[in-house]
Amino acid sequence: MKNEMITNEIKRTIRIEANSIQSLLETLDMDRMIQTVCLIGDCKGRIIISGCGTSAMAAKKAVHSLNCIERPAVFLTPSDAAHGGLGVLQPGDIFILISKGGNTKELVQLIPACQAKKATLIGVSENEASIIAKEADIFLKVKIDQEPCRFNMLATASTLAVISVFDAICIALMQYTNYTKEQFAIIHPNGAVGDRLLERK
Repeated sequence: MKNEMITNEIKRTIRIEANSIQSLLETLDMDRMIQTVCLIGDCKGRIIISGCGTSAMAAKKAVHSLNCIERPAVFLTPSDAAHGGLGVLQPGDIFILISKGGNTKELVQLIPACQAKKATLIGVSENEASIIAKEADIFLKVKIDQEPCRFNMLATASTLAVISVFDAICIALMQYTNYTKEQFAIIHPNGAVGDRLLERK
């Protein structure tokens, strides 16, 4: 009986998460997605991303993927940002705040500095009535119907949805910037990917 319960929960979770990703095709504002790709693709500065909790995990994944395609990006820890770390943000940079509810106080307090420095603010949240959504130059609404957990609270499917959105942005950026395999080989010499790129045996 326990094995059956565990199997059912595993299948149910994967099904809900898969459906959540699929639903993005119907809910994402493609005009804003295009704006975001063009903005990042044409950016001469850096892309700085911040988030708390599981949103921070999604932010760190986005940072890594952007760096892999030569779009210089850094993750800014919200607590450090409010104690001088915001000095990394400069005019011409893009500042991305990721918050499920859109009102995370640690992130909201960073908005005035972003505006004063004349950096572009991109907000990512499920709540279009939130502070981050209203203050952002570009707002990306990423919302799912439900989390797999029985309390509908543990951020899992919603986090994967944000990761999927930035994966899509990065793949589109590769086309937009004419990113080549040769460029990738320079910055990824090790591991299985490096072996394939450099055609090592």
